[in-house]
Amino acid sequence: MGESSAANSIESGRYKYVHDIHKGPPEAIDVHHILLLRSSRKKFILCFFALLLFLTSTFFFLRQGLSVTVLPGSLLVIAIFITLLSRKLVKKESVIIFPAFGVQLETQYGSGRTIRRFVPISKILKPVLNECVTPVTCYWSLALIIRGEEQLMLVFKELYPPVKMLVPIWKALCAAIDVGES
Repeated sequence: MGESSAANSIESGRYKYVHDIHKGPPEAIDVHHILLLRSSRKKFILCFFALLLFLTSTFFFLRQGLSVTVLPGSLLVIAIFITLLSRKLVKKESVIIFPAFGVQLETQYGSGRTIRRFVPISKILKPVLNECVTPVTCYWSLALIIRGEEQLMLVFKELYPPVKMLVPIWKALCAAIDVGES
């Protein structure tokens, strides 16, 4: 296998950009990761509110003379809520560029599930940086114009990293498909 070296990383707010370059035969594999930095304070607050909900329901059930068998049900509801909440959380999204073959887009969730999409290099017409403006906010997105598709394919479907993290990925994609950076 080839060597691996972390070239650089950028942190901005809740996101961290890591650029890995894997050198080896037959060609270099260019890997870009966008990680979502999570604070342990949010996890603590979530667990605190779940515990508070459980204790409150326990107090009301015992005070009204209801059966204690209802308590495992409320515990089950809390467990399902926390599980569903943690499954939807994205840990990182990655762009893996295989210069001769294509681009693999990966989304890794908190539950451990990973979704991969592969786009052959011959189908990519051009990578584009879009400024998305809504009545509430403005953010940047990186998308691919795909041959034969009517819509753009978003590179990062779940995360909205700042433009200073998207530009190096955009440049690497342009270099991989030999498109001028205009």
